[in-house]
Amino acid sequence: MGFSDTDTMAQWAAQESFQYDVWTDSDARTLALHYGAVDSSAALFPARVTMLLDRNGDLLLEYVDDVRVGTHPQQVLEDCQALFGD
Repeated sequence: MGFSDTDTMAQWAAQESFQYDVWTDSDARTLALHYGAVDSSAALFPARVTMLLDRNGDLLLEYVDDVRVGTHPQQVLEDCQALFGD
């Protein structure tokens, strides 16, 4: 999730070859506030957090403290494969 417009986020997700939905939260920071990625709707950037949700939107796993560029995506992918299969 980011605060960019929908088209920008879609282009970025396609460029990165993500096989999952990437959300944007450009209106009122509603999702970022709900998931604790910001403390205020005036925030310019969300914290680097990852939430894995099931198809009903229920939270399965949350990554907050250990979100490191380079290692974090691999851990999320491994968890997704364990939860949802290949």
